[in-house]
This record gives sequence, C-alpha cells and structure tokens, in this order.
Amino acid sequence: MIRYGAGRESARSAFVAFVLAFGLLGCAANPEQDSGETYDPLEPMNRGIYAVNNTLDRFILRPVAKGYDTVMPRWIKFAVTNFFYNLEQPIYVANHLLQGKFLGAARQTGRFVINSTLGLAGIIDAAKDANLPREAEDFGQTLAVWGVGGGPFLMLPVLGPSNFRDGVGKLADAQIDPLIQYEERNVRDKLIILKIIERRAALLPLDKAIKEAADPYIFVREAYLQNRRFNIYDGNPPEESLDDFEAEFEEFEDAEMDLD
Repeated sequence: MIRYGAGRESARSAFVAFVLAFGLLGCAANPEQDSGETYDPLEPMNRGIYAVNNTLDRFILRPVAKGYDTVMPRWIKFAVTNFFYNLEQPIYVANHLLQGKFLGAARQTGRFVINSTLGLAGIIDAAKDANLPREAEDFGQTLAVWGVGGGPFLMLPVLGPSNFRDGVGKLADAQIDPLIQYEERNVRDKLIILKIIERRAALLPLDKAIKEAADPYIFVREAYLQNRRFNIYDGNPPEESLDDFEAEFEEFEDAEMDLD
C-alpha cells in the first residue's frame, strides 16, 4: 500500500503551478518545429554531461547490466521486466485520460487489474492473452498532445537524453509512480536499482550502433528525438518524418524485436 507523508499536498500544488506555467511557455513558437532542425542551444553543456554519463555507464552500469543479462535465466528477466511494466500502468492510465483516450485508459486499467491478480503482481503478462497489450503514455507525450513544444534538447545527468517538455513530464509522472511514491525506502531503493539495471540491460543491443556512429552524441540525440516523435504520434508520425525514422534508426526497432 502506498502511503503519502504529511506536507506533500503543498508541494504538489506548487508542482502543478509550475507545470501550468511551463505549458503556457511551451505554447509559444518552438524553434525546432519552425526550422525543422534539432534545437540544441545547450550543446556544449549537453556534450559534457553526455561524457560524464558515458564514463559512468562504461565503468559501472554497463558491466553490471551485462552481468545481469548473462547470469539471469531468461524467464526471470521476463518476470522482472513484466513486474516493472505493471507498476507503470497507473501512469499510462492517467495520461490516456489526460489525452482524451478513454478506450485506451479502459484497456490499460483492465491490463493492470488482470496482471496484478492473475499475473501475480505483474510477473506474468496474463493480460496479453486477453488482447490487452501495453500502450505506454507519459506526461511528456500528454504535453505534446496539448500543443506544448519540446523546447531545447537536454542531456540529463544519469537519466540521459530528454528535452524541457519531457523533463517536466518525468517530474509529473513521478508523482503517481507507485514505485517512486512507495515509502518503505529499504524496499523502494532496491527495486529502483534493479529497475535501472533491467532497463540498461534492455538497451545492450544498441551499444554497437552507438559505438560505431561517427558522432555518438548526435546519434543518441537524434535517436531519442525521433523515437519520442514516433511515440507522440502513436506510431504514425507524419509521412515526411516516417521514412527518415525507419531508415536512420532501424537498429532501434530491431533491438525492440529481440526483446519480445
């Protein structure tokens, strides 16, 4: 059971005000959309953060993720992935509702109920047999649907590629994330570490493409932005960008297929 501590309501009110203010700012002209080019005015800073992230990944996170991927039996890895996906379902439901996708919200609610019960807290994807696939939606996508521009590209410490809009989205999603809001710190922190390792292990197939890129920073930046655009349009971006996405980032689609 998730317990909320005293004093959080005022913090949430301040956060909501911040999100609304950001939304008003985001409705202004977006240089990225106007020019058709990536808006990265903070590139020198972003490259520095990318270099630090890459060092941490090279010496700590990637070796741990490779060990996890090698040692853990396949069925355990599937169970861990399913468990964490199930914990994210309340985020999906909330953002489907905020985007007016009421049927999607109903499907994701049904998926959460089925997997949390018949699926043994989500370790088994029982909802898949009920034709209820995972339909991920986050607050960054919701802001985009509301017309908020992405703003400058950001390379966040540890968290990796983002932009102003998606950074705010991450903060909003954290307010309803059962894992983040769980107050038993000893359990929560261990689960967060496991989730980070699991998510990094899922990205191992992409390492070769990034390493072989002429400019890894540009590759990661463009891959992130194209993938976010793809998700915002629910897999059906405007035709002028679809060909570029399929041609330039085929490695990302192949990697996702390997994980199924």
